[in-house]
Formats: sequence, structure tokens, C-alpha cells
Amino acid sequence: KHSAKASGALDDVTASLGAVGAEYVVFDKITENPPILTCFEGGRLAREEGVDFIVAIGGGSPMDAAKAIAVFAVEPDYTTSDLISKKPVRALPLIAVPTTSGTGSEADPTGVVTLEGGKIKKSFGAPCTYPKVSFLDPRYTESLNIYYTESTALDALCHCIESYLSPKSTEISRLFAADGAAKLYRALEMMSDIPHYGSMDEETVLTLLKPLRYTLMYGACEGGIAINRTGTGFNHPLGYNLTLYRGVPHGRACGTFMGEYFDYNSRSDEGKRLIADICRSLGDSPETVAENVVRWSDVKIGSQYGNPLTDKEIDEYLANVGGAKNYQNSPYVLNDDEKRDIYRKLFS
Repeated sequence: KHSAKASGALDDVTASLGAVGAEYVVFDKITENPPILTCFEGGRLAREEGVDFIVAIGGGSPMDAAKAIAVFAVEPDYTTSDLISKKPVRALPLIAVPTTSGTGSEADPTGVVTLEGGKIKKSFGAPCTYPKVSFLDPRYTESLNIYYTESTALDALCHCIESYLSPKSTEISRLFAADGAAKLYRALEMMSDIPHYGSMDEETVLTLLKPLRYTLMYGACEGGIAINRTGTGFNHPLGYNLTLYRGVPHGRACGTFMGEYFDYNSRSDEGKRLIADICRSLGDSPETVAENVVRWSDVKIGSQYGNPLTDKEIDEYLANVGGAKNYQNSPYVLNDDEKRDIYRKLFS
């Protein structure tokens, strides 16, 4: 809701619709990590209003939610569980207008929603949930503060790196992943030199960020194109728990596992080779890349995001994401003991 208005995108869209005499209804109840019940409500409203298409304005949450709403709008008999258990075959046409540079949701059919109870994320998607059109205008990201600009860029960088290492990757997907990663990594390096917390006024910080907006937006889109082919790796399911239980922004939650991601994947010859390749594109050694991504993520469990994890919490986290397909999508496949070891090492 906030980014759509603050960015100017909502006003531009409604003005364009008004100029051609198109009627519209605004649904502004989407929150971060969109609840599936809210998406169900949006679908019902779209159906009642007889809408012809949906315009998703915002970051990953509004775009993901819009994909769910587009399905619910044309499937009156769908329950919330049907969205996950069945592959959708129909959806309203969707137009995406991103106001952040992170998820790449404007370039793929996948949506991620939070199930009832608020502790489990599930993905869905089908050819019918691809955006028909995506408008990428970096101006719409210029009001996003440096903390969330960095967070979303970290998500996009993780997409690129995890896609590059995926067994499902192709020469073409790796081209997008490597180029996107290089754009995002350079931008994150430059952002790290900008004062983050109070030593410079917000307007000056946003002015310094302005030259990076184009690079970030197109790097994130390239990441979206890459993961559309491959999906993501184990950083994502491990990170979901930090987001849902501890409130860590999604991109930072994924980035904080980059050291372990490189460590475990380098235990296979293919993983070691692919890590060396992608880091060559970034101009740094694997050790430096991992160190930078973890430092930029700046996740402090034990202070900023609550107490250190207990073994009971770790068991709950593992049960929550134990069946995620992402674990199989890396050169090295973690077992449950290794997942537990990662949580203990980083956060206990």
C-alpha cells in the first residue's frame, strides 16, 4: 500500500485508466509476506466487481498476492488450499509494476503466500500466472529507503547466485544470472559506502542512491528470469523461518546463509567450479563474496532479532521447511543434521 502511493506508481496507473474512461477498484490490504486469506478476499472482490485484469503495484508481496488474486477471481470454487495443491489453469490477466528491485516476480509466474497461522510459506504458479506485461521504471523505486533497497538487492543477488549453481541451470539462464549478479554486487558495494543510520539526512541518502536504481532494477529482473528456469537454493527455505519467526527482512535472511551456501556446495567438484565461475563475474574471491554478502545482510540473532535460537526452536524451524524442494536444487544436498548445524553455528 505504502510503496504504491509513495512511489507515484499508483497515481500514474489510476490517471492512465481514468484517461481512457476505464473503471477500477483499488484493493490495498496486502501486507508483507501476504496471507493467503487476504488474497482470497481480494479474489472475491475482483469477482464481485467483474474486473477484466489486475494491475499489481509494489514489491514482491503485492505482485505475489496479485497472482493469487488473479486465480481466485476466476475460480469461485477454489479453497485456499487448492491454490497450493492444484496447478492453476486459469487466471485474470496480470500487469506488474514493481516498486522495489528484489523478487523478480515481474518476470516469472511464481507467487509465495503465507498460510493460515502465519508461520508457513508456500509457493504456487503456472503459465496462467505469468504477468502479461511488466513495466520496469526505476523512478518508482526512488522513495525506498537504503535499508530496504539493500534488503531487496540482497534477495535478487541470492536469486542470481542460487540459480547459477542450480542443477537445472542452462547456458542461457547462467548468462542472465551472472550478469544480474554482477550488476547487483557492484551496486551493493557502492551502497555499503553510503552512511546508513542517521549520520546523513534521508533526502541526501536517496539522492546518492538514485544513480543505482536502474542497475538494481534490471539486475533484479535478470535474477527473476534466471530463477524462472531454475528455482532457488537452500538459502531460501532456511531464511523463511528467520522472516516468519524473527521478522528478518527476506533478502537479509537469505543473504546471511551465503557463507554456509558456498561452504557446503564447494564440497562437490561441480559446486566448487560454479562458485568460482560466478565469483569471477563479481570480481572477488568466493571468500570475499560470501563475507561481503553476510556483512551486508547484517542479521544479528541474539540482539537485533531476539534471543539466540534454542534446540527446540531449531527443530520447529526444520519441521516447518523440511519438505522444501529448494534443498535438492544445489550441487550439494543438505541432510537434516547439516541444516541443524547451520542454524546452531550461526544463531545459537
